[in-house]
Amino acid sequence: MPVRQEMVTTIDLLRHGACEGGEVYRGRTDTLLSTEGWQQMELAIGSYADWQRIVTSPLSRCRRFAEHCASEMGLPLRVVAAMREIDFGDWEGRLLEEVWRETPEQVDRFYRDPSEVTPPGGEPVVAALERIVASWRELMEECAGEHLLLVSHGGVIRLLLSHLLDLPLSNITRLHIPYASRTRIRVHHLDQGDFPVLLSLNSGSHVCD
Repeated sequence: MPVRQEMVTTIDLLRHGACEGGEVYRGRTDTLLSTEGWQQMELAIGSYADWQRIVTSPLSRCRRFAEHCASEMGLPLRVVAAMREIDFGDWEGRLLEEVWRETPEQVDRFYRDPSEVTPPGGEPVVAALERIVASWRELMEECAGEHLLLVSHGGVIRLLLSHLLDLPLSNITRLHIPYASRTRIRVHHLDQGDFPVLLSLNSGSHVCD
């Protein structure tokens, strides 16, 4: 009797690089990469060429670099709206240090347990997780057995890791995901269900940013 061949999908999660406008809350805010940020992402991918498909957030700080890579490598590109960053509501577009200074207790509670505290007018983390996981499952069905590059955001990557590794949602802010870092997940598609494995976290040139 032939042995069943295990199907494996490998996904490289690439966070965007530094953006124009400094260190602000830029969830839904559609800002561009800075020159430094573009260079960070080019260094992060290097000469790697084993991807078969590129998937990206629709926001410009991810999408424009993903479009560039897809064109240079001759790969199919898919823009997935659900892979956009968490909406920070009233904090959007404001400097981090300014928000911390004006509402320190609220910001502190958010970082200590984002599953229970939402920025004013923002998107609850639980709701963001639902849309991201639903989109992830669709990708796994459509692209099973492939090697993907997913260009997205720090919040999205933290939520995916929380889901895939069964980590407490309350602790996602303890995961450091620096600009232009790559995290690799390998998903083993088994009869009993998918079994994801973390192969590397924050590889690349900017793990200390």
